Amino acid sequence: MGKTRRTKAKSKNKKKKNGPRKFWLLGREEVNTAPFDITPEGTLLVREGNYQYNLYDIIKKHGSPTEIFFPTIVENRVRDLIETFNAYIKITGYRGRFYYHYPMKVNQNREFVLPAVAEGANLDVGSANELFLVKRMIEKEHFASKIRVICNGPKTERYMALIEELRGKGLTVIPIIEDFVELERMKKFKGEVGIRVDLSIKVKSHWDKRYNRYGFTEEQLLELGKIKNLAVLHYHISSQIESVNGFVQPLKRALSLYAKMREKNPGLDTLDIGGGAGVPYDKRKRFYSGKNLISQIVKTAKRQCDRLQVRHPNLIVEWGRYVVAPAQITMYKVTAEKLAYNKGGNSWYVIDGSFMNDLSDTWTIKQKWHVVPVNHLNTKKLKRVWLAGSACDSDDKYTAGGSYILLPRLADVDELFIAFLDTGAYQDALAAHHCLLSSPLKLTAQNGEIKVVRKRESAEDVGKQFGW
Repeated sequence: MGKTRRTKAKSKNKKKKNGPRKFWLLGREEVNTAPFDITPEGTLLVREGNYQYNLYDIIKKHGSPTEIFFPTIVENRVRDLIETFNAYIKITGYRGRFYYHYPMKVNQNREFVLPAVAEGANLDVGSANELFLVKRMIEKEHFASKIRVICNGPKTERYMALIEELRGKGLTVIPIIEDFVELERMKKFKGEVGIRVDLSIKVKSHWDKRYNRYGFTEEQLLELGKIKNLAVLHYHISSQIESVNGFVQPLKRALSLYAKMREKNPGLDTLDIGGGAGVPYDKRKRFYSGKNLISQIVKTAKRQCDRLQVRHPNLIVEWGRYVVAPAQITMYKVTAEKLAYNKGGNSWYVIDGSFMNDLSDTWTIKQKWHVVPVNHLNTKKLKRVWLAGSACDSDDKYTAGGSYILLPRLADVDELFIAFLDTGAYQDALAAHHCLLSSPLKLTAQNGEIKVVRKRESAEDVGKQFGW
């Protein structure tokens, strides 16, 4: 009898402990919250191996707004991505190789790029300035010159000069031909080149592809015939693709084109399927796993190539958001409350940062974020709220698409900090200074240590950028 009571008590305690954790969708691998947990005091915790970080303690020490980046998450995701592709290549008997290229446009911060490269990532650049950073990293011996670099974007004279310079120093640098002007220019280029196709296919994603200025049509590529030193056929369908089928259908079409182009371009041996792998920002909706996505890509490539009786191409993916988005969170303090006067009875919670400046995707592409409290996670009294930024602009807000965010009631707590998850992709490069608001402090957390990598800007720092 006593044993039965103890068993029931343990079950009850476990249920009680997992309640808030389950409610806030923390500790779940399938939605990228595996490292997150809740302390007994109800504060947000991030685990890194045997280390752990109490985010409430961190934000109390460093203030807000604050971004905190976890390099270990980037390392783990790059390593897992490469290992999973290679595993399915071996399992299926696929005869091409796999190369992962991290697209620097997603986050060019040194703290993001170097961990990815350390775990085997090659690079994809989209401008002369990004390629200049590659040159700088090689000169500082951050990585070996054996790394592979794909060059996307319009090739300016400065861009081409850098491509030629680095190729001359032994770097494998492959410019992707985007239009007829670049096609003519690449006739003088002595290294391998790639060419981009604008596949006539649409998928469900964040990107409106009705108008696309990059690449050639499929018909144009077939009419071109032989292209000097062609090694890579490249396409990019979209960003944040919503289903596995959104990858499979374009892949089939691209492989059919690849087979036809190889008839006059036998050196063509690589297919770059670009970016597009999504992140489950909305944790309450079902989303595909990386493992399932990779499995279907490799299996589809093998079946299609075998059917077409064509050489299995090497495969390249440029998945940036997939790798770095989950590695950063952005934290704010709620500073005030105001009634929203809407039918749902929501309140505005005003934060000490700006969506327009710090999380630009909020208002540019109506991004949905997973928002959780940094403290008071155990509270049961929650309120439907919208969030307002500190800029004097009506667009500086987050309403979860017109729905609401559940957060603790301000009347019941001494202070409230909140965290936006998955903010590691694009937000830094798109950041602005509307109303001359300062950029957040940026921290890194690794091996149990917290380091400041970018100080919170002072009024003088921001003013200097505008000539004051």
